[in-house]
This record gives sequence, C-alpha cells and structure tokens, in this order.
Amino acid sequence: MLNHWLHDGTIQLADEISDWQQALQLCAAPLLKAGVINSDYVPAIIRGHQQIGPYYVLAPGLAMPHARPEEGACEMGLSLLKLRRGVNFGAGEFDPVNVIVMLAAKDSHSHIAMLSSLSELFSNDRALENLHRAITLEEIKKVIAPF
Repeated sequence: MLNHWLHDGTIQLADEISDWQQALQLCAAPLLKAGVINSDYVPAIIRGHQQIGPYYVLAPGLAMPHARPEEGACEMGLSLLKLRRGVNFGAGEFDPVNVIVMLAAKDSHSHIAMLSSLSELFSNDRALENLHRAITLEEIKKVIAPF
C-alpha cells in the first residue's frame, strides 16, 4: 500500500537541512508539484507548530507533519524526506528528526487505510530502525515495500 504513495517521485534524501521549516518545505515539494497540496499547506503546519508545538513529531527521529484538509490539501498523498543528519523540531527527547513523512488528506475519512499502513510501519521497531539507518532510495523503498 505505502509504495503506491511513497516512490521515486515522492521520496527525497538530503544530507543536512538548516532548520525544521526548511525541512517541511523540502518534504512538501513533491506534493506541491503534483497538486496534492497548495501553497497554503506548509504555512498551516508551521502555524500549528508555533501555536501548540511540534504535535506531529511522533517518536524519536520521526515526524509526520500534516494540516487539516481545508488548510491546503487538494488530494490524498504522502512524501518522505530522509535526512542524513537530523534536524531539531523543538521536540525534546524526540529530536533530532531524520525521517519526515508528510501526509495530505482532502477530507477526514479517505486517508484511513493510508494511516493504517503508516501505523503498521511506525509500530514495527525493526522496520523503523532500518528506515532511520537507510541512506539510499533503494533502502528506503525496501523498508516500505511490505507495508
């Protein structure tokens, strides 16, 4: 299921990013280019972060930034940014983050199956560890393939 959403066109690798805002912009680029989100989406995530903190940092080294459907999501989609050196999101013990999976959903229910697959990946300790260690696109796709 996840390889339908996460593939060569939506997975990116980078060595180092200066800050969490730049990480969000870079992670969003494939979704913006494909029309899955519009230019309002990342600013909405940043506003939420500034208002309530890094609500989307789920575990050590792992973030799943997202905003509400009405805040710029046009379609359903995912993108993944894997950083060689993690970036701090102000998430305390969960920093630095080196795996960022951006989620876009055009409504509140159509993405449930996608979330279920992500949940399986994120709750699989071995797969998540392999994702954190991955340094190539092929390694990332191999980790994602079973989900």
